[in-house]
Amino acid sequence: MLPKLATPKYDMIVPSTGNVITYRPYVVREEKLLLIAMESKDEDQIEKAVLNIIKACIESPIKIDDLTTFDVEFIFITLRSKSVGEGIKLTPKCQHCEEANEITVDLEKVKVANLDDVVDKHVKLTDSISVDLKWHTMKDRGNKLEADTETETIINMIVASLDTIYSGEETYAVKDATKKETLDFVESLNTDQFNIIVDILSKSPYLIYDLKFDCKECSKETTIELKGLIDFFQ
Repeated sequence: MLPKLATPKYDMIVPSTGNVITYRPYVVREEKLLLIAMESKDEDQIEKAVLNIIKACIESPIKIDDLTTFDVEFIFITLRSKSVGEGIKLTPKCQHCEEANEITVDLEKVKVANLDDVVDKHVKLTDSISVDLKWHTMKDRGNKLEADTETETIINMIVASLDTIYSGEETYAVKDATKKETLDFVESLNTDQFNIIVDILSKSPYLIYDLKFDCKECSKETTIELKGLIDFFQ
């Protein structure tokens, strides 16, 4: 029987919970999944590969579906940093002359924006009705929030963000309600109530990295905000 290579173990903190989890770097077996997905340039395939790699490499008990989207993004960037090195090469185009530039991104400097901001996710809608919101999880993303129109997409996002509804002395867990019941509730909101919830959801944490470089062709400075995991695969 051939020998097995020892794999180092590391700890990281899950952004949304502060819980410490143990992981190992991904190896060629998992990287192959990622490379095949990246070659396809299909975002769904890339996301599926990312989730499979996380499942394979996280050694602490964890439910992927319960993780927020920014948890998954941060976990994978941390995994990638330990697996293939802290620097990854991207080829963004200059904003002035469109020339492609090869730039190295330091994964150790990728941050989760808005994470330290205290956001009150309890919203009082009327004197007797209020709601608790939650940040979107991978389970929510699996339910395909995007729709044919921007308005429908926003409504779907609010439906997915509802956690608990309070009416007088009654408390309702949204997970126990049907999607139609939750949709009817959201569509009964007035404009002010709707906008308050949208404003809170706009403050959800997200992965961010400010990429700055001087173009090799025109020498002008370009600043690009990498936002969300898919920007790190361009």
